[in-house]
Amino acid sequence: MTLPEIKQISIREYFNNVGIHPTKEYGYYGLYHCPYREDQNASFKVDYNKNVWHDFGTGEGGSIIDLVMKMGNCSFNEAVRQLDNNTVKHTNDCIYQHHNIGTSQRCNADDFSFHRNEITSIQPISHLKLIQWVKERKIDLSLANLYCREVHYQNQSGNHFSIGFRNDNGGYELSSPNNFKGCIAPKDITTIQNNSNACLVFEGFWDFLSYLTLQKVEKSKHDVAILNSVANVQKAMDFLKTHKEIYTYLDNDDAGHKATELIQSAHSTVYNRSTKYAEYKDLNDYLCGKKQVLEKVKKRRLKL
Repeated sequence: MTLPEIKQISIREYFNNVGIHPTKEYGYYGLYHCPYREDQNASFKVDYNKNVWHDFGTGEGGSIIDLVMKMGNCSFNEAVRQLDNNTVKHTNDCIYQHHNIGTSQRCNADDFSFHRNEITSIQPISHLKLIQWVKERKIDLSLANLYCREVHYQNQSGNHFSIGFRNDNGGYELSSPNNFKGCIAPKDITTIQNNSNACLVFEGFWDFLSYLTLQKVEKSKHDVAILNSVANVQKAMDFLKTHKEIYTYLDNDDAGHKATELIQSAHSTVYNRSTKYAEYKDLNDYLCGKKQVLEKVKKRRLKL
């Protein structure tokens, strides 16, 4: 590819392919947590129309090449080669690695890069750090092991492990302590079919497991679609259209509301269940009682 063509690679798509998603979207731009430094305020802006980024925390910005140089702490030529080899070809062996869960150091630019990776083992969740992570999420370990696995993989930065949730295309959503979120490509939705005319829609697998926990069941009697990111909502449309009733349990933020509205615009019978936990960001936060204002509210079964 020529240099001008590489600069036209969508930053938005580039982020989506490696499991980085906006916390807020405003039509032509999105706000993200900065991918190369610790950022609690989502102060990283991506202009979708101009295809440029700006870090309000440092005042830096530029093209997708500048971004890859920052994320990978690499040279201009290395960034160009990485974009040409990885993003354009959409290889299935790329992973966005935030940092090793075995460390407690603050993140720096060296922690963020693309790496060739190889899954070394997939097994039941057994590592103490991951068991504790499941416990902190208020999910029973036996339930987590019904739907998730402990995924070990290695790449140029070393050996890593996370809780992995498989999607319909063979990829894995990854989650581990220190609020790490990532994915092993290909990115896709996860569907569970139970021969039902109703379908439940969740943004991520923690919300799905939270729903089962609140219902005190191990399996839903309805079909289920886990988006693994609201950016995947279009991918779920064909599956959702095969159902008479849709029940959405998405996040109470702009992205979640927009995804719910999009589903409502395409289906005649959609029930927005996020109103049941309106004071919480998502269903797992509701389960964990993270909002102090409703901390003492008794958890009730969510009735369809």
